Amino acid sequence: MLRLGTLFLATLSLTATPNFNANAQETTGEPGSPSATTTIDGRYLPNPPAAFGGEIGLDAKTSKPYWPAQIVPPKGAPNILLIMTDDAGYGVAGTFGGVIPTPALDRVANAGLRFTQFHSTALCSPSRAALITGRNHHSAGFGVISEQATGYPGYDSIIGIENATIGTILKQNGYATSWFGKNHNTPAFQYSTAGPFDQWPTGMGFDYFYGFMGGDTNQWEPYLFQNTTQIFPWTGKPGYNLVTDTADNAIDHIKQLNAAAPDKPFFVYYVPGATHAPHHPTKEWIDKFKGKFDMGWNELREQIFANQKKLGVIPANTQLTEWPDSLPKWDALDAESKKLFAHQAEVFAAYVAYSDHEIGRVIQAVDDLGKLDNTLVIYIEGDNGTSAEGSVLGTPNELITIEGMQMPVAAQMKFFDSWGSNQTYPHMSVAWSWAFDTPFKWTKQVASHFGGTRQGMAMSWPARIKQAGGVRTQFHHMIDIVPTILDATGIPAPVMVDGVAQKPIEGVSMAYSWDNAQAPSARKTQYFEMFGNRGIYSDGWYACTTPPAAPWLMGTTAMPDVIDGYKWELYNLTEDYSQNNDLAAKMPEKLHQMQELFLMEAAKYDVFPLDNSILERLTTPRPSATAGRNEFSYGGVMSGIPTSNAPNVINKSYTITAEITVPENGGEGMLVTTGGRFGGYGFYLLKGKPVFLYNFVNMERFRWQGQETLSAGKHTLVFDFKSDGPGMGKGGTGVLKVDGKDVANAKIPHTIPALMPWDETFDVGVDTRTGVEETDYQVPFAFNGEIAKLTVNLQP
Repeated sequence: MLRLGTLFLATLSLTATPNFNANAQETTGEPGSPSATTTIDGRYLPNPPAAFGGEIGLDAKTSKPYWPAQIVPPKGAPNILLIMTDDAGYGVAGTFGGVIPTPALDRVANAGLRFTQFHSTALCSPSRAALITGRNHHSAGFGVISEQATGYPGYDSIIGIENATIGTILKQNGYATSWFGKNHNTPAFQYSTAGPFDQWPTGMGFDYFYGFMGGDTNQWEPYLFQNTTQIFPWTGKPGYNLVTDTADNAIDHIKQLNAAAPDKPFFVYYVPGATHAPHHPTKEWIDKFKGKFDMGWNELREQIFANQKKLGVIPANTQLTEWPDSLPKWDALDAESKKLFAHQAEVFAAYVAYSDHEIGRVIQAVDDLGKLDNTLVIYIEGDNGTSAEGSVLGTPNELITIEGMQMPVAAQMKFFDSWGSNQTYPHMSVAWSWAFDTPFKWTKQVASHFGGTRQGMAMSWPARIKQAGGVRTQFHHMIDIVPTILDATGIPAPVMVDGVAQKPIEGVSMAYSWDNAQAPSARKTQYFEMFGNRGIYSDGWYACTTPPAAPWLMGTTAMPDVIDGYKWELYNLTEDYSQNNDLAAKMPEKLHQMQELFLMEAAKYDVFPLDNSILERLTTPRPSATAGRNEFSYGGVMSGIPTSNAPNVINKSYTITAEITVPENGGEGMLVTTGGRFGGYGFYLLKGKPVFLYNFVNMERFRWQGQETLSAGKHTLVFDFKSDGPGMGKGGTGVLKVDGKDVANAKIPHTIPALMPWDETFDVGVDTRTGVEETDYQVPFAFNGEIAKLTVNLQP
């Protein structure tokens, strides 16, 4: 009777369940056995649970077990190794005509295809959001980086549940998924241990994550996470570098997967922080490039251009765009400037080569396991053009130029011998960046021109792509990678994930080009937009705005009206690969048609409202645990709080109060700090005396210090700062007090205007990563007394 009832209920359950599995499924093994596998329809994820196919009696002896079949991808589905480097334009890699050897990228190109008209969005996390979702960056909420997010659908830096990532899709279809290196797709206001974690890699479909969360990090002492836990693998390891560590971790993970489940295909998303600043290669690699850039940036550009023509990665009739008047020519520089700038390029080139070498180790590890033949390898050189964020002069500390400031050449020379080491956070002159984007105009951040968006990309799959070493000229974009992967694996794009209807995939597969070099481009239209600079592609034509200000000025100049204040340009790309011959004046009707098309595409993909502000958006209030709070209290030791969840003293008056107990043998150690070697503040006891140290982006340090050693017992220490604001970067007056008595009073001319270091944390009772004044102490500099209460009060 019980069996009949169970059978009836099972039948009823099957009848009431929608038929999601309409497409043909592949099953192996005896149904219900532990070894049974099945593919799934894939349109509704996760796959609905299968009905129990066994029998249930009163006891196990009279029952028959039935295991759900393990979900596997379609037979023959390849492993996927998706690689992307950072901040590298079209002329960087030797594979696409650059002077920097990239043998790993060569290997992929020679085993597969080079794509010469592949595009990014012009900025880091927007390109990454497009890459992993198959939707345009505004559609995925990443119209800008998360640090500049605003409260609009296209700009809130939230990859919504309606935009399931390729990680989620492949994982639910039986792939092992992992992510190594840079993230920058988690909202900056959700980095803390309080979560939520649905926007972290492990919440976006990746079984395993090893990397950093923000736009960049110190490669010697990184702000690093394993899944959702902060880790410090560099502690006690002289010579540690994240570039090598990331490769080591990925290789170990791939080997572990093979040992545990050799037949289970993997999806490895490998995105090292190189070559985004800070440029942190090892000395061994820097030495390889000594003297290689003494010819200067203008001659470098000519060499790259000639190489590109020889390789056939630009058309024979391509013209080299003019050098801009806003950048100096090499021959006009003095000897000291040439020495500094050449070394900046040496370190950058070393970083490129070093990163490519480590990527090569990962590819070789796949080959050593015998899996490379059935692995689709996609290697994208750069998530945007080469970065202009180093300013015209370059910088030993990227935080300086990101804040809209510069350090003179003479001042930079004291960092010459340590350039690239852990004592610097360096970037190069934008003139090098312009040269590394040859043959195009402009750089990273400029979405209107291919210097900001054209990326070298190679793709191989020996079991399927047979025209090894070929070149493909079809026009494609980051959003086309997801549909290409789905096409290769035989997995459909889902229409619903976790009960939420999905936005359609906005990219198109590139697989059609694998066997046909002459096939017309499947991508007919593509818009571009970043910081108000915009462009529109349509069937070989391209219209775009002229950037009203250089990106290396970081928004410090007045900007025109974002709608009506921009000049437009027009290009026929079938005859003008490099955007050199502007046809706008000759063809106004065609230009108007393209402008109308941009408006339609922008409305379709959440591009509005347009906004050309830059620094202002860095200081925009955003949702977080700190939103609306002006008082913060802590007790004991607390470390690793991200800046987004910590009291933000930028452009404010504030008071820090520490109620402490000093031990009998004297007080020593950190009370509270934000930042480190390259900017920030620290409030600490040094040899029993209270110190407040303000590190102004490693250019100046301002110090308040008491003259008397604190006695054992309880004390109340206060640092009170009154800003001269409102306004960005204003100075102010600081007063240090001990038990109600003023012990130090000083006025400072300026403060950090926009951002504390993003790869440092807010720490109480200890200092992690790097110190704000390393002549005073070395981390962790734990306080040897007790902190009963530490309070930070913020005022406007």
